[in-house]
Amino acid sequence: MLSRPARDDPDQVRLAGRYVLGMRHTAGSFELDDDPGRVDRDAVWAFLSQEAYWGRWRSRADLEHQLDSAWRVVGGYETGSGRMAGFARAVSDGVAYAYLADVFVVAGARGRGLGTALVEAMIDRGPGAGFRWCLHTSDAHGLYQKFGFTHPDQSYLERPPGGTPAGGTPA
Repeated sequence: MLSRPARDDPDQVRLAGRYVLGMRHTAGSFELDDDPGRVDRDAVWAFLSQEAYWGRWRSRADLEHQLDSAWRVVGGYETGSGRMAGFARAVSDGVAYAYLADVFVVAGARGRGLGTALVEAMIDRGPGAGFRWCLHTSDAHGLYQKFGFTHPDQSYLERPPGGTPAGGTPA
């Protein structure tokens, strides 16, 4: 488990070759923070269950499990009110590979750079800066391309949900 520095640390801290969670910085009118205890779980649930095309299949219990077991989360908060305006979650082996998931910005905060700041904070301002990152998305390709995401090459294989049993015949 990674330890957390004092909350007044302005950004990532590196101790004995390991990153310590505690990233906090401002981006325009937003504060970004990787403190999982600060995440407004009700706001995440509201967005993913009502607005996200990719998240509506989950139950609240599924989401709670994903949040509890996330390798890292980054929240974007309005600096004046502290209200959560955006979010990103990652799953990782903590060494070389990470999956970026559930990136969103609420409607009233879009167009002000928060999406870019969330992705940057997650993949470039933390312990996964040197990792191989992947994600699935049907939109926002331009955002992710800014960070080097591209279509996979011939070395990438994926088993879709539901999978295929041994023998190669779909269930």
